[in-house]
Amino acid sequence: MKPFNSFLGLTGQEIHAFMIGFFEAFCPWEARYIPFNQPPSPVKGEEHYYLAGRGFGLVALLLILIGLAKLVKGVLL
Repeated sequence: MKPFNSFLGLTGQEIHAFMIGFFEAFCPWEARYIPFNQPPSPVKGEEHYYLAGRGFGLVALLLILIGLAKLVKGVLL
């Protein structure tokens, strides 16, 4: 039996880079990777997953903020 070393065809390094980007945008943390600079070691070679994670994190944050604004508007008005 083969060892389980990937999830949905992604390696652990790809998932790690995606999650770093996602939570940097979602929380929002200071960016660890700035284009044209040397990327940090967990992101090195997986910059596209990192940037995709930042995009998904921003969308998730915006959706939560819009939902909270609608909730507050519904409660106060």
